Amino acid sequence: MANMLDNCKVAILAMDGFEEVELTEPRRALKEAGAQVDVISQKSGEIQGFRHVDKGSKIKVDRTFSTAKADDYDAVVLPGGVVNGDAIRLIPEAQAFVRAANDAHKTIAVICHGGWLPVSAGIVKGHTMTSWPSLQDDIRNAGGKWVDETMVHDGNLITSRKPDDLPAFNAEIISTLSAAAGTA
Repeated sequence: MANMLDNCKVAILAMDGFEEVELTEPRRALKEAGAQVDVISQKSGEIQGFRHVDKGSKIKVDRTFSTAKADDYDAVVLPGGVVNGDAIRLIPEAQAFVRAANDAHKTIAVICHGGWLPVSAGIVKGHTMTSWPSLQDDIRNAGGKWVDETMVHDGNLITSRKPDDLPAFNAEIISTLSAAAGTA
């Protein structure tokens, strides 16, 4: 699988409070497939991960919202974590980044509470999505259809519910990007 995604650049948008495995596992899988992956946040330095409610590892931030542009990336990954999801949805630059990626029909992969950012960015209308169950009303109120499935791929959105879904989530991201790059 190595080198399937050479020349592919992926942005992971996150803030303090991200669910650790929902950032680290997609990043690992994408890098193993050859993609360049940048973690983008509001602040430089490091952001604090969580393992549900316990502090986890800190992750180095590669770029900030003020210096990163959606045009520089082939795809966007939005990890969950209640604190992360609730905070990032309020950042105008994060919303603009996701809207720009969506307008360019780039893959946007969202897991768990990461679904709050697409809701706030106004891009879920007409899409079928899954997420952590507590987001279903937000998705429906934003004009999306919510389903309880391991992984849903609808248009340019790939969504999953929780860490247990990461194998299917990661496989779909890599398969989609490989097909787009002509290496599938």
